[in-house]
Amino acid sequence: MVNFMYKEKVKELREDKSIPQKDIANILGIARGLYSQYEIEYTIMPINHLIVLTNYFNVSLDYVFEFTNKKKYFNNSNLNNPGIRLKEFRKEHKLTQEQLAKELNTNRSVIANYERERNLIATPFLYMICDKYKISADYLLGRIDSPKYIK
Repeated sequence: MVNFMYKEKVKELREDKSIPQKDIANILGIARGLYSQYEIEYTIMPINHLIVLTNYFNVSLDYVFEFTNKKKYFNNSNLNNPGIRLKEFRKEHKLTQEQLAKELNTNRSVIANYERERNLIATPFLYMICDKYKISADYLLGRIDSPKYIK
């Protein structure tokens, strides 16, 4: 499993604005204790909560994941067909659902459900794909149209 995907940036963003953990927890609709676990990555923050945070702080997921020093993109949109983007990515890299599932240590039906948009991709899986293939998390989730690739 991936370690330390976002904790430095999430904590830094919160502290730079002098916002207590309880206020961020309220924004996410969760208990402060759970948010505290997210912040130290004792528990991995679900992607939907990371999206809320990046929107709140007006930064990109790529910045939070430390894939780029650029804080935000100017062509932001809401989640726009993330399943299609994942499928396009997979095909561009000539990966079957089974092969991608194996890389992520999961099963094909999980990948199929992401591509059918039954579920948003899990945070660790998103991070691992983006880190390995240098593709933008914001692009893959359909939040931006460019840049597609990072670093």
